[in-house]
Amino acid sequence: MANTNQEREELHKTIWAIADQLRGPVGGWEFKAYVLGSIFYRFISENITNYINKAQHDAGDADFDYTTLSDAEAEYARELMVEEKGFFILPSQLFQNVAKHPETDENLNETLSNIFHSIEASAIGTPSEPDLKGLFSDFVVDNSQLGNSVSMRNALIANVLVAVRDMNLGREFGESQIDTFGDAYEYLMQMYAANAGKSGGEFFTPQEVSEVLARIASYGNRDIQKVYDPACGSGSLLMKFAKIVGKGQKSLKYYGQEVNPTTYNLCRINMFLHDINYDNFDIQLGDTLHEPLHLDEAPFDAIVSNPPYSLKWDGKDNPILINDDRYAPAGVLAPKSAADLAFTMHMLYHLSESGTAAIVEFPGVLYRGGDEQKIRKYLVNNNYVDTVIQLPQNLFFGVGIATCIIVLKKSCKRDNCILFVDASNQFVKSGNKNKLTQKNQDAIVRAYAERKDVQYFCRLVHKSEIEANDFNLSVSSYVEQEDTREVIDIDAVNASLVDIVAEVNALRSRVDAIIANL
Repeated sequence: MANTNQEREELHKTIWAIADQLRGPVGGWEFKAYVLGSIFYRFISENITNYINKAQHDAGDADFDYTTLSDAEAEYARELMVEEKGFFILPSQLFQNVAKHPETDENLNETLSNIFHSIEASAIGTPSEPDLKGLFSDFVVDNSQLGNSVSMRNALIANVLVAVRDMNLGREFGESQIDTFGDAYEYLMQMYAANAGKSGGEFFTPQEVSEVLARIASYGNRDIQKVYDPACGSGSLLMKFAKIVGKGQKSLKYYGQEVNPTTYNLCRINMFLHDINYDNFDIQLGDTLHEPLHLDEAPFDAIVSNPPYSLKWDGKDNPILINDDRYAPAGVLAPKSAADLAFTMHMLYHLSESGTAAIVEFPGVLYRGGDEQKIRKYLVNNNYVDTVIQLPQNLFFGVGIATCIIVLKKSCKRDNCILFVDASNQFVKSGNKNKLTQKNQDAIVRAYAERKDVQYFCRLVHKSEIEANDFNLSVSSYVEQEDTREVIDIDAVNASLVDIVAEVNALRSRVDAIIANL
């Protein structure tokens, strides 16, 4: 296992070095579409090739190779592939063939543009159309940032294709190679996020935090059919849920909504890249707070989310919102300056009676007054808040503050209590960021699962105490922090001082005697 992890880390470092070197003067954040898009193009090409080859090999044609067929011969597979995979790629359009010698194609920009359009068009009029539409829109072949001329731009794109072609992502396509592709893709997204400053945190949640959320949201529920993230970004939370829960549950369906078109595309690509079939995911583009697009699919068995912190929204300026079934039960709306609890109410509405929602929140929602206090009162009085976890600071890209996790459940808790967990010290330093180790993650999840008092770490608090504290949900209000300062024995110090004074007096007497003799 250690060797495998080490090999993976070395592969990731190599891939990042290649990606970072290729971009030249182009900003990494802008250039990510070309590297990630090329990896995706390679993946779906090898995926569909393997699928068709395996079917022919199983039928007895051991020498069959889809990459060598003419486009006319391959047309027989179009209808079946669109039905099975959601898309179709002709042999001449496969990454394997295009990337053999891309530097010799003077019209590489047009070649790729036509191929991407053809792949997306293959799904028109079929159930997979919305999952393919616009999938390559960020791979702009005529982007002037890539070069001042067509030949310069084509040369750079050719270099990217060759670099991705030569990446050691596995030779025999199968589950292990799917994992390699997925791991490499997520690693690159993480690196792009880490180098993008504040904007990076908007589309990628660190994997160790994603794992904690997934483990909590799935804990004790063996029959999760649908998982949802209403602010899904690039899909990192849904993908972590897929790894933890979805491996043995092929019927699990993934739902997400994202307002940013670029990260919306990344999320859909992420789904395909992890071999999640088009009919098992539904990722929508739109503003979740004003235009929820999964009302018909609700309720959901598990919700994992890291919504934007302190997002401005209409709030009470929009009279329609107070009558919205998602927000109306609390009697007030989240303030215009901070929509955090609007997302919380939205998720509560979409949660099934037996489901669990694990949400990363800005810490201010735990203690701020006004309408946010009234929303907390509604949540506490209705027994919806199951657990509040204080996370360490500096875990997220572009955000240095210590965030928290709020766990919601609709099913009534017999103890009428909320578990408060202080995990602010559960981290190790990793470069300029803090990181949750596996041991840290296990400690947090174990505290959530055992639901009992542990001095200086977690405490079960009855809601009557929370009500008496004006519905403040700040962890530090309920979990005492250990005083790690050195304990000083005052009596011992005083005794020592007496000895020191006596010694000083004796020395002074000796000095006086020496001076007198002189």
